[in-house]
Amino acid sequence: MGSIDRPDVRRPENVTPLPVTVEEFEAARPRLLSAAHRMLGSAQDAQDAVQTAWLRAVTAPASPPVGNPSAWLTTVTARVCLDELRARRRRNEAPLFADAVPAVELAADEAFLRTEDVSRALMVLLSRLTPPQRVAYVLHDLFSLPFDRVAEVLGGTVAGARQHASRARRRLGPAQETPGRPVRRTGRAGRTRGSWAPS
Repeated sequence: MGSIDRPDVRRPENVTPLPVTVEEFEAARPRLLSAAHRMLGSAQDAQDAVQTAWLRAVTAPASPPVGNPSAWLTTVTARVCLDELRARRRRNEAPLFADAVPAVELAADEAFLRTEDVSRALMVLLSRLTPPQRVAYVLHDLFSLPFDRVAEVLGGTVAGARQHASRARRRLGPAQETPGRPVRRTGRAGRTRGSWAPS
């Protein structure tokens, strides 16, 4: 079974003080990967997003340590994911189905779904949301980020963030996941990367 390398968290030399420490990043990493996977639909893409979030942290301008490292890192990771989702939409990427995905990458995705107890069918439905809907739903409904932080990620208003999450719930219907009560897994479906439906 394929595996995904851990990000390199070594700090570059001659860098200003970090807003979060390496230890805080490592403690938050499982949550960041979980959120990024639900936003991006790929274990490898989730790993890349978390790595990018760490690189942004170590290259950020000097600032006092943040009060809530996990929330700060979640916000940074979500912005990376939103950028990637919007880029996919601009590229109008076609979906990749299971038989078109390299075996190692597919195995990593399947392993992540089993570990997280997430339905492949749910991931397909999530891929049909617009980027703001998907990010708002994952951050607020699944990871309990308040709407003011969601709005900060989306670059909009709190009312707008609420509307995006509400629209996502309506489109997901009974298949949506709720914290603490994962959706039962179903059979393998097509891979979801880059599969978007019009809003």
